[in-house]
Amino acid sequence: MQGDYVLGGLFPLSSTEDTDLGNRTQPSTTKCPRFSSLGLLWALAVKMAVEEINRGSTLLPGLRLGYDLFDTCSEPVVAMKPSLMFMAEEGSHDVAAYCDYTEYQPRVLAVIGPHSSELAFVTGKFFGFFLMPQVSYGASADRLSDRETFPSFFRTVPSDRVQVAAMVELLQALRWSWVAALGSDDTYGRQGLRLFSSLASARGICIAHEGLVPLRGRPRRPGALQGLLRQVSRAGVQVVVLFSSARAARTLFSDGIHSGLSPKVWVASEAWLTSDLVTTLPGMAQVGTVLGFLQRGIPMPAFASYVQTLLALAADPAFCTSLDAEQQSLEEHVVGPRCPQCDHITLENVSASLLHPQPFAAYAAVYGVAQALHNTLLCTASGCPVQEPVKPWQLLENMYNLSFQAHGQALRFDTSGNVDMNYDLKLWVWQGPKPELRTVGAFNGRLQLQPAQMWWHTPRNEKPESQCSRECKKGQVRRMKGFHSCCYDCVDCKAGSYLRNPDDLFCTQCDQDQWSPARSLRCFPRRPKFLVWGEPAVLLLLVLLGLALGLVLAALGLFIRHRDSPLVLASGGLRACFGLTCLGLVCLSALLFPGRPSPASCLAQQPLLHLPLTGCLSTLLLQAAETFVESELPWSWAGRLRGHLQGPRAWLAVLLAMLLEVALCTWYLVAFPPEVVTDWQALPTEALVHCRVRSWVSFGLAHATNVTLAFLCFLGSFPVQTQPGRYNGARGLTFAMLAYFVTWVSFVPFFANVHVAYQPAVQMGASLLCALGILVAFHLPRCYLLLWRPECNTPEFFLGGDPGSARGRGGSRGEEETQGKNE
Repeated sequence: MQGDYVLGGLFPLSSTEDTDLGNRTQPSTTKCPRFSSLGLLWALAVKMAVEEINRGSTLLPGLRLGYDLFDTCSEPVVAMKPSLMFMAEEGSHDVAAYCDYTEYQPRVLAVIGPHSSELAFVTGKFFGFFLMPQVSYGASADRLSDRETFPSFFRTVPSDRVQVAAMVELLQALRWSWVAALGSDDTYGRQGLRLFSSLASARGICIAHEGLVPLRGRPRRPGALQGLLRQVSRAGVQVVVLFSSARAARTLFSDGIHSGLSPKVWVASEAWLTSDLVTTLPGMAQVGTVLGFLQRGIPMPAFASYVQTLLALAADPAFCTSLDAEQQSLEEHVVGPRCPQCDHITLENVSASLLHPQPFAAYAAVYGVAQALHNTLLCTASGCPVQEPVKPWQLLENMYNLSFQAHGQALRFDTSGNVDMNYDLKLWVWQGPKPELRTVGAFNGRLQLQPAQMWWHTPRNEKPESQCSRECKKGQVRRMKGFHSCCYDCVDCKAGSYLRNPDDLFCTQCDQDQWSPARSLRCFPRRPKFLVWGEPAVLLLLVLLGLALGLVLAALGLFIRHRDSPLVLASGGLRACFGLTCLGLVCLSALLFPGRPSPASCLAQQPLLHLPLTGCLSTLLLQAAETFVESELPWSWAGRLRGHLQGPRAWLAVLLAMLLEVALCTWYLVAFPPEVVTDWQALPTEALVHCRVRSWVSFGLAHATNVTLAFLCFLGSFPVQTQPGRYNGARGLTFAMLAYFVTWVSFVPFFANVHVAYQPAVQMGASLLCALGILVAFHLPRCYLLLWRPECNTPEFFLGGDPGSARGRGGSRGEEETQGKNE
């Protein structure tokens, strides 16, 4: 159609029958017998937009737009013919050669199309040389945004980068991390595959196999396509992302159907999602589930009636004859015959495509060019000023960052020539020979799914799983195996570590003042652990302490009350009371072990245990020495030694023993003082606070004095033979020392093997059992005699009568022994 300014149009009105164009020997006309209903609708949308603008008085008042619309046959070699025609100088068929094309006026002002990136790569560079504005309604390859290579290219569809981002979001939302990625072996497919691979890898999606689909008509290795299909099958994926042109997708599915490829989920690129080349392929219903993103157009209710009207007119032979007479300028001898099928199209042929909102992109492209022309001509509501015809490069200057409206929708070309449009997620639903496109989601920078609307090819309509390894549970990290990050073993985070982030490859160790169970997602603070007063073991020991201390106090009270009795005098008198007092202090020293340790309690534990015990054992040693001297030594020796074992000299011996113990304890405290430490590793969930012994040698030497006293006491009491009719005090001393040794010898393995947390309880128990052993073996039998056998509390029973008789018995015994030796 003629006009003041003419727009060129490139549309896929038809396609070839898989002709091998690579084997052409002559640049002859290419035959394109296959009709494309969607291509026709794109062309009719442009026609409708031009007619609307011409009828209106807003954009170009007083001016008339024209159009020249040509078929590209979806082939670059075919698209180049009308492209050359568009650049022919106005009024001729020739493209003139000039050094400067500033004043060059081609026959068209701008070009609408083509629909595919493959064609746009060819025409975009060609038109870019002349700075001819080109607005595509379907070419989405991201490379076309490069302003250096394609300075005059614009489009009313988003870049593939947006589509790829939507695909990756879809895979993540459906938890498909193990996929195959295929692309057509052309610029569109290779670039889309590269974009998808980089973005998918960054988002944790693993590509099990990546390959290119060879195109028919191009040289290829025999069996290459079958090999590609076998590799996809061996990869074990249930999801395949196919970023391909419609022709390559048809080739792939055709071979896949014949070779029996198992059904899978196919994530389609927009180029083949709606293509008749693919949807009409026999057996496509068996390939599985097909999902893909389709640009969300704006519904145009008037477009369907417009198409219906035009098709009704086209069915009238008289109308076609009149149209041919009016349009003598069509260059059939240059670009080939007009679309022969277009004269026989009915509404039924295009009804399915009419439901798609895609024609809006072509419709909007016309309005974008018209708005730029409006701005270039400085048009107003009253008209456009008369001036020289606008050159394409002048129009181009006003298209950068252009804002315009189409059918009430505000659009804007950004610096790269792209528009911001949303996507709908479409699902193929087979209800006839061709699939219906059902909307199951949307993408506007964020993915929104409608799971209830989705249908899967699986037997029970279950969502297919496509993962190399199962998803790890909470508190597990992935240990990679092989080369893919999606193939891994799930390993539990051990106790003391946790999983900070779900994507972490290693567990994070807790701080030393924290703990965590296995497979934890966080750490917990450690509570201090020590021997608390309320623990059952401590309560039991406190009961034992109360019993021991009560018995000691009772015995001490009895001894003080009967301090002048023969029994008490024979037990040492005041020394026995001193020993009982020390024994009570031994019991009380057990109270230093429970509770939170402090520096003072750690320093006081051992001295306050051993010093009273030394005092007690030293009195028992003097008692054993007296018994030994009285019973086992000759009277002459016994008389001399008895004075040393009684009176002030005996107290001096007790003092010397305690001073020795004080010296050892002082050395223990000064040289190797115990300290309060917090052990973070001893317990799994708590921080153990305890008194650490810095030198076990010094700890053992603190026991040395008491061990020596007990050993000497045992040696002094064990061999004694008690005379008939007298109290056997040596036996009580022997058993008391045996109780001491049994207690502390048992203490060593118990203390060495018990957990550090319970070592204070072991020491507490050992001190109480030692005190109870001495008390029960030596003191309680005497208390029994004081309370229930008072008749035995006589000098004869404990002291062997008065000293004279004793000496007499001793002297006569000595004389009898002398006589026996002489005989």
